[in-house]
Amino acid sequence: MNRQDAKNAKESRRVPLAFLASWRFVGLQYGGSKMTENAESKAGARLLQKGDFTAGARLLWISALALVIGVVCAGVAWVLLGLIDFFTALFYFHLISFDPLHPHSAAVHGHELLSIFVPVIGGLIIGLMARYGSDRIRGHGIPEALEAILIGRSRMSPKVAVLKPLSSAISIGSGGPFGAEGPIIVTGGALGSLVGQFVKVSPSERKILLASGAAAGMAATFGTPLAAVVLAIELLLFEFSTRALVPLVVSSSLAAGVHAAIFGTGPLFSVPHHSYSGIELLPVFLVLGIACGLLAVVVCKGLYAIEGGFRRLPIGEFWHPILGALGFAPIGLAVPRALGVGYDAINDVLSDRIALGALALLLVAKLVAWWIALGSGTSGGTLAPILLVSGAFGGLFGAAVNEIAPGLHLSPGAVALVAMAATFGAATRATFTGIVFAFELTRDYNAILPLMLATVVADLVSAALLDHGLMTEKLARRGVE
Repeated sequence: MNRQDAKNAKESRRVPLAFLASWRFVGLQYGGSKMTENAESKAGARLLQKGDFTAGARLLWISALALVIGVVCAGVAWVLLGLIDFFTALFYFHLISFDPLHPHSAAVHGHELLSIFVPVIGGLIIGLMARYGSDRIRGHGIPEALEAILIGRSRMSPKVAVLKPLSSAISIGSGGPFGAEGPIIVTGGALGSLVGQFVKVSPSERKILLASGAAAGMAATFGTPLAAVVLAIELLLFEFSTRALVPLVVSSSLAAGVHAAIFGTGPLFSVPHHSYSGIELLPVFLVLGIACGLLAVVVCKGLYAIEGGFRRLPIGEFWHPILGALGFAPIGLAVPRALGVGYDAINDVLSDRIALGALALLLVAKLVAWWIALGSGTSGGTLAPILLVSGAFGGLFGAAVNEIAPGLHLSPGAVALVAMAATFGAATRATFTGIVFAFELTRDYNAILPLMLATVVADLVSAALLDHGLMTEKLARRGVE
């Protein structure tokens, strides 16, 4: 291939990311204008002529497939969560068990040095899986799902569906400071894509099935079907239509139902009732939104810097997860709760059960450990770390407000919840998802107004200072601009 051919090939892969801010675009609604498969081209053309089909046999067929995907993805989520517990018990306690255990419990039982050696072993395994299995297991995976939609005709590899959850379970079980939700979302998307490749559907319909699988993965993990639907629309589908909404609702509802059957119908985090009432509190949440927007910028730029540092190392990518483990393992030794998923720590933050000094230490430790681990290319999710870091930040912010204006009687846990939504929405550019997700996690309707205000303000700050969010920066580096 000569230089001109290479340039043309690169240009052909360029897709403008600016349109991700809009839910209405025609070119990709039906798989783009460059369909090469005759059957898919004809199907897409028929749908394009009909516009947004609102009923009919085809919609029922796609919804039926989404139903199956929702049930299967719920089972996959349950298996992955069980595998995380299994590997945690195996690595840290030398047990064959699926009982919920946490890496920081090993330090309590006098096995502090395991916090150093176990993550390194996990990094070695991830490096081997990436080299001999699939390099797509690196990172949190949502950019890869987005890339499959934008330039890959919504086709994802079967290897991703198998190796992504397994590698993430090993990574988190060996102490990686990640959440399980990202890998589950990507695995669900991969399963939806595989169903769409096995069954004869158009690229547009395959995109909907991929998004339905991703939504089912999130709903099965957190029991938040509404937020799962909104996430799929904001980050993957970019359209709000009946033909997309019905399959998404079907898959996420089924997955959330399975979650309720296994884990119960209550909210994921048991948060005491907080008071958000009073117009005098709105300026506080306005300032919080600005602060969370700046925090989102720090979170993103810090991760980009670490990723860039690893890319410049004069060694192969195989060694990056091992070096990353050597980097964050000492942090876990000093602050054991920085390791692992951290759902228990998030619950404690929302319930005001962590002292301010420990909260500040946990914020810094979790953020730096997550930067190093994810920047090294290890497999794991982003949502839980962002929730913990931003929740700790919100708790400290609320405590500071009470020192300055004690008459407001502001609960740090209430501020922590709002900070979680605002920072997540600003960092990922999924603003509405952040609002709905925080509400569904706690089911506290009183928080809606401050959630909306702070999250929108944070998103404005982040958009003004960042060209891309966490989900699109990697794509921009690959030339998908």
